[in-house]
Amino acid sequence: MANIEFGTALPGTDKTAEFARRAEELGFDYLGCGEHVMFHGPVGNTFISLSVAAGATHKIKLISSIVLLPLYPAALVAKMGSALDVASNGRYNFGVGIGGEFPKEFEACGVPVKQRGSRTNEALEVISRLWTEQKVSFAGRYTTLNEVTIEPAPVQKPRPPIWVAGRKDPAMRRTATYADGWLPYMYTPEQLHDSIEKITAYRREAGRDVESFIPGVFIFTATHADGDTGREMVATRLGRQYAQDFSKLAGKYALAGTPEDCRKRLQEYIDAGAKMVMLPSACPADYIEENTRLIAQEIIPAFR
Repeated sequence: MANIEFGTALPGTDKTAEFARRAEELGFDYLGCGEHVMFHGPVGNTFISLSVAAGATHKIKLISSIVLLPLYPAALVAKMGSALDVASNGRYNFGVGIGGEFPKEFEACGVPVKQRGSRTNEALEVISRLWTEQKVSFAGRYTTLNEVTIEPAPVQKPRPPIWVAGRKDPAMRRTATYADGWLPYMYTPEQLHDSIEKITAYRREAGRDVESFIPGVFIFTATHADGDTGREMVATRLGRQYAQDFSKLAGKYALAGTPEDCRKRLQEYIDAGAKMVMLPSACPADYIEENTRLIAQEIIPAFR
């Protein structure tokens, strides 16, 4: 069986160190954390939370899932990402997305929502250079650098892995041009298969290596001995998190049901080409610990 890596994500804004240690003990390859400036409920910051996780762990890889890149100056992200890679001794993975589903945070940060794609593309070019070069000069639409060097540089060479999230063609082209991995969410196996084929073609067009590209997917998960309970957990949690009705969407975009149900559905994503799978919990707070354990011990081993 092909070597497939699995991750989970921090479920909230507290007990970060404890959850990170437990994820490492359970054998997850990655620990992820997303972010928003503000959203439909409490949410953390990926750099801050992963820094806490870095100090509490030794080997689990850390991945921003994802940085809302257009909300930051590119040089500031380059500095924070490099600092986190150094602090974690080379365990940081830089996942990025353009956001836009919560326009008020763009307004609050003084960034026009319509510029989020172009800002992200320019930032990825700038950050890649700042992580691999010294005395970088750059004159772009949003960024001006005059012989800028980020010190200390990242531990990982040539730089931390870059992952791009999204669901649409511009995100696939962004992945092909700038990234090492693809990390969509709210995605079906069929969509994953099609996007991998497109990104592979775009990478060839860009003259980039196809073999090193890592297709991934981020799938909210709730598993329970009673399948209906698992499905209800996902629909309720995601409905609250994204302020919309997920009763008909949960079965399409999430892993939900008994461990066997989840293994069967996950196999479809593996067959579609996934080589890295994030399985964050989508369940009540008092069930997260058990859900995470079941994912690690009842679902993932079938694919090791």
